[in-house]
Amino acid sequence: MKSLKIFLLGILLLAAGFAQSQSAVSFTTKSSKTGYAVGDEATDFRLKNTDGKMVSLSDYKSAKGFIIIFTCNHCPYAKKYEERIVALDKMYKAKGYPVIAINPNDATVQPEDGFEEMKQRAIEKGFTFPYLVDEGQKIYPQYGATKTPHVFLLNKEKGRNIVKYIGAIDNNYEDASDVSEFYLQDAVNSLLQGEKIKTEKTVAIGCTIKVKK
Repeated sequence: MKSLKIFLLGILLLAAGFAQSQSAVSFTTKSSKTGYAVGDEATDFRLKNTDGKMVSLSDYKSAKGFIIIFTCNHCPYAKKYEERIVALDKMYKAKGYPVIAINPNDATVQPEDGFEEMKQRAIEKGFTFPYLVDEGQKIYPQYGATKTPHVFLLNKEKGRNIVKYIGAIDNNYEDASDVSEFYLQDAVNSLLQGEKIKTEKTVAIGCTIKVKK
């Protein structure tokens, strides 16, 4: 009888150990990261521009990389950066790093960010870069964007688009004349000079991305 009790106790301990190991495996799966980290390869996309044409990274055969900026119409932070984004595109497009802006917001949640409103905004502000709509909101989660604006600097390396910088454009959204840290600009300049980027990640400051409930 005693040996039977010991045997049953052993079975119970083995079962408990198995359940614990299964729980650990399940936890690891759920905690897998979302969005890109510096050093990850960014996959291509195909999104509609305000001119009605579809745009992909693969369209830019001679580009050395890309300045991907998730932004929108309505956000006060995004509005503060519009002229600076145009200036960045003019500064770096000819050097191989064009700006590509993507609106990640759901227009049913924020009507100001609808496609027709995007078209009007692009004309009014003189956008020199594509302003794409993330229809179905499939791209921004891949990148891990959480704010507007949110920057992802990509560098072409052996045919792959590698993430080199993530975060804010600079350290002063309110006043362009009072910026003391040019995070994105410094990162692009480092790539152009073949140097290591000193600040690879900063905290993006802006509005939350609007998602349909």
